[in-house]
Amino acid sequence: MTRLTVAQALVRFLAVQHVERDSVEQRFFAGCFGIFGHGNVAGVGQALLEDAVQDRPGKNRPALQYLHARNEQAMVHTAVAYARAKDRLQTYACTSSIGPGATNMVTGAALATINRLPVLLLPGDVFATRVANPVLQELEDPSSMDVSVNDAFRPVSRYWDRVNRPEQLPAALLSAMRVLTDPVETGAVTLCLPQDVQAEAYDWPDELFADRIWHVARPVPEPVALARAVQAVRSARRPLLVAGGGVIYSRATEALRAFAEATGIPVAETQAGKGSLTYDHPQAVGAIGATGTTAADRLAAEADLVIGVGTRYSDFTTASRSVFADPEVRFVNVNVASFDAHKLSATAVVADARAGLSAVTDALVGHRVDPSYTARATELARAWDDRVQQAYDHRRSPLPSQAEVLGVVNQSQDPHDVVVCAAGSMPGDLHKLWRTRDPKGYHVEYGYSCMGYEIAGGLGVKMAALSDAAEGGYDREVYVMVGDGSYLMMSAELVTA
Repeated sequence: MTRLTVAQALVRFLAVQHVERDSVEQRFFAGCFGIFGHGNVAGVGQALLEDAVQDRPGKNRPALQYLHARNEQAMVHTAVAYARAKDRLQTYACTSSIGPGATNMVTGAALATINRLPVLLLPGDVFATRVANPVLQELEDPSSMDVSVNDAFRPVSRYWDRVNRPEQLPAALLSAMRVLTDPVETGAVTLCLPQDVQAEAYDWPDELFADRIWHVARPVPEPVALARAVQAVRSARRPLLVAGGGVIYSRATEALRAFAEATGIPVAETQAGKGSLTYDHPQAVGAIGATGTTAADRLAAEADLVIGVGTRYSDFTTASRSVFADPEVRFVNVNVASFDAHKLSATAVVADARAGLSAVTDALVGHRVDPSYTARATELARAWDDRVQQAYDHRRSPLPSQAEVLGVVNQSQDPHDVVVCAAGSMPGDLHKLWRTRDPKGYHVEYGYSCMGYEIAGGLGVKMAALSDAAEGGYDREVYVMVGDGSYLMMSAELVTA
């Protein structure tokens, strides 16, 4: 048994959580963002400080590195952007004070959950004992003394809990990790920590602090569902594949390329899935939906089968369900989440994107769509790229157009660099105009499309790039596209950077 406060136990537990996928193991928490104040400084703050100064022979960094942010909403955006850039295999925790410090994180929680990206939120909470009620920054609800402002996290969290007793912490932590590391369930996880409980000492079982590895599985298709999907593809004359964010997170881009080249089926991309194929691949027809290319949207209007891989079919992808215009159109959805796989009355293949695509490709050996259909898709894509070049080269005066500015950056950047954006008119232009040459080169948050995400998100993307470069990956530059509205809303993380 080890005697620690609840906050000390929390920090020690988070530092020894790992994930493993495809036999590659890594720490799940890269660190903890925070702003200390009333409700967390004497608990989690003290624990993180103690962790930072603790002597560890042979180690020159804390077990859980602390990073001081300037705005609570922004620090969640940074953590979420980092998690996306890391394909949901690593993230940050975020700690806040009670009251306004906590509620500032609610928007970030919604963004994480809508985009299916993991982040752990640790808002301070009012005294569990209630002996000092009402404390500074406490919401008094006459209908229930159990309610605090942290209940606002409930609808925007994939898992929510309040640790009112030390004994409750182990179960809460294990439930949190189960959700955070599950591609089906992941999103914001909120553990509310009453300020008195944070500082309460308890005797913890030593196994709570043992290294723990969470396996991230790649579910394979159920044979009957796979057979139905394959039959649908074989019988289709004008199939179109829609690649969503799940293709990127699953690292299924090579499997997608193999599928497209083997079958000749054109591939369109959602905002989250952009970069699944390089823009100049013969089967790539670009962005689809309300902000789509003429190539992708024309093929979508004519498609008799839509194969959705790793997409949740937002209204911008489906153009409010108008882009798939054939009244007889059918859908085959490959998705790790049954909820998404069954959308649009589809033939559902509940599977990891990479495993699912590989299985479908293997089952379709020898099958190709009519060469004239493939050639037409390629020609439509080339015609659109000509229009992109015209937009890039327009040379308006006295000031350049938005498309021209995007073009200058796009054509001067390294192929592995990253563009980051979230709100306004730029996501639409980026979706249909940006020539993406790397699966990680396009990072537009268009699930919540949150103004203010851009700078904070760009910081998270750059932190992930530096982490990858230290492990032999690309040293990516990050270009943040931000309008005046978003900049004025949330630019303080420039100081954090």
